[in-house]
Amino acid sequence: MIKINKTLSTIALGCAFLGSPIVQAEPTTFVHLFEWNWQDVAKECETFLGPKGFAAVQVSPPNEHISTSQWWARYQPVSYQLESRGGTRAEFIDMVQRCDAVGVGIYVDAIINHMAAGSGTGTAGSTFGNKNYPNYSPQDFHTTCSIDNYGDRYQVQNCELVGLADLDTDAVYVQDTIAAFMSDLTNIGVKGFRLDASKHMPTGYISAILSKVSGTPLIFQEVIDQGGEAISAAEYVSNGLVTEFKYSVEIGNTFRNGNLAWLSNFGEGWGFMPSYQAVVFVDNHDNQRGHGGGGNVITYEDGRLYDLANVFMLAYPYGYPKIMSSYDFKGDTDVGGPSVPVHNNGTLECFADNWKCEHRYSYMSGGVDFRNNTASNFATSDWWDNGANQIAFGRGTQGFVAINKETFGLNANVGTSMSEGRYCNVLKGELSGDKQSCSGEVITVQSDGSINLNVPAYDAVAIHHNAKIAGILPPDDMQRTVVFIQAQTQSGQDMFVRGGLDHNYAASNLGLSCTASNYVCSMPISHNNLNNATTTPWKLNDNFLDWYGIESGQSAQAEGTALDWTTDVWPAAYGPLKTVANDGFGQEPLNTWGPHHWMLDVDMDCSKTVNGWFELKAYVKNGQGWEGDIQQSNTPYSSNNHFAQCGKINKFDFNSGAVQIRDF
Repeated sequence: MIKINKTLSTIALGCAFLGSPIVQAEPTTFVHLFEWNWQDVAKECETFLGPKGFAAVQVSPPNEHISTSQWWARYQPVSYQLESRGGTRAEFIDMVQRCDAVGVGIYVDAIINHMAAGSGTGTAGSTFGNKNYPNYSPQDFHTTCSIDNYGDRYQVQNCELVGLADLDTDAVYVQDTIAAFMSDLTNIGVKGFRLDASKHMPTGYISAILSKVSGTPLIFQEVIDQGGEAISAAEYVSNGLVTEFKYSVEIGNTFRNGNLAWLSNFGEGWGFMPSYQAVVFVDNHDNQRGHGGGGNVITYEDGRLYDLANVFMLAYPYGYPKIMSSYDFKGDTDVGGPSVPVHNNGTLECFADNWKCEHRYSYMSGGVDFRNNTASNFATSDWWDNGANQIAFGRGTQGFVAINKETFGLNANVGTSMSEGRYCNVLKGELSGDKQSCSGEVITVQSDGSINLNVPAYDAVAIHHNAKIAGILPPDDMQRTVVFIQAQTQSGQDMFVRGGLDHNYAASNLGLSCTASNYVCSMPISHNNLNNATTTPWKLNDNFLDWYGIESGQSAQAEGTALDWTTDVWPAAYGPLKTVANDGFGQEPLNTWGPHHWMLDVDMDCSKTVNGWFELKAYVKNGQGWEGDIQQSNTPYSSNNHFAQCGKINKFDFNSGAVQIRDF
């Protein structure tokens, strides 16, 4: 029988969900907290996984195992006592209850094909040897033989996997004993099981065991099937979900060596099993080490490439995705987990040389948020690519994602099915509780559904309908506006501007009170240049040209709105050519004047200006500081600042009233 919970069957079939947006959206993704202890898992459920909308945690095998330090010790069971290096039975029960209280299920990695090799003492003090264990005697095992040929079905399913004592899972006593162990776990509150080494057991034997298990846990079976073997993954789908190892191999091959444009029909179109039967992952605890199927696998060691592959997995509607959360094994593929706990007396031991905590990367948690909030439209729409490694696609009206795996920026106008408005890029920020602001980058969808994408090299954007910013309507008259300010600068210096409308003039002549709300006299903007690795973090959540410095969620390192250094000709003495189009700074065709012309390139709401005019003043950080008073002629009203025209190219000199204004 297929034991699959209601949540997952809904996800897999792409049926409509009920419920509220954001964290209340139906969860769609689980995470493997590999080698985490039970106290750490419980804490992580409460502080991160639950609030971030994860469906479940796969935990390492919880029962007694051999007493060695290697990670694979957990895969050599001695008994079914819940006493392991993950913690005690009481700690396990506490973890299950605490995770369940915040909506996160526990999936147990169940080792039911075999018992430990050799002899010794287990983690609960049980002794074993010569096929004698607390739960089993020699008659409960297959005759000793080795697996030499994976093309031989009998060997694979009746002989010993790497010398591990192979249980006779056809025997009633063995089936009853395994089922009792699994029922104990479901009675505690466990929501699902990963059945390790499933292809080493005939599918009918697994079915017989599952028929005796209490409850209706989710079942997914580890079947390594990359083709060419006697046993296929398709044999096991009647029992539950199956791991689709070809997914990991092909996503690795494509992101490393192929073109992302190939991925438009990823999944069944590539010969994978049907989506509703598949558990998918970029990497898992085996193949990130070169074990368990191997392949050209992408892991945390691949940096941003790993982020992008996971963003694709979470955004693309295929399978039930699992995120890997591992530790730094430093090239030793046998070494066990770090000795320090993840939650170490208030210190989070993540991201460095201990626990990697990939699930906490913003691209992972944001990708989960995207998948949760687009699950009701389990299909792609609005596919776009550049024929190589820049792709974008939608999930109907529910969401849109763009991925750039090129060494240069993605700058394109693409169509979407999203409604007009401003959205949080959930890979880099979160919508505030009142939905009035975003802690990261804001993406604007125009009235025709199009987006002017500006995605830096090796980066991504993801928006969804429940990450729409409320109370900020799409501007009425967004026009590209460029400002150049010439200033001789040195390495380590950066330029910012502040601006908008004069408060007194607005009060006296426009009937606007800008003292109550700064944004009344500010210019709504959307940055067009997000290719500069230095200035892009300062531009995130910079949604207005205003007088008061950093906005909510903007980097504290910013001094207002950031500009980028440009020149008309790149000097050979500076080394390899840098351009604004590719690098976010350097040679720029709109600059016809020379070096040290700092450039602001934004779309600006011209309807907020005074007959097309707005004010600004520049600041050089770590240099000249603020400009002095400016005396510019032919301005709409008196001011001590520069006046620029919206929708034009404006050229100024630092501390000078000189101005040149031209059309694009």
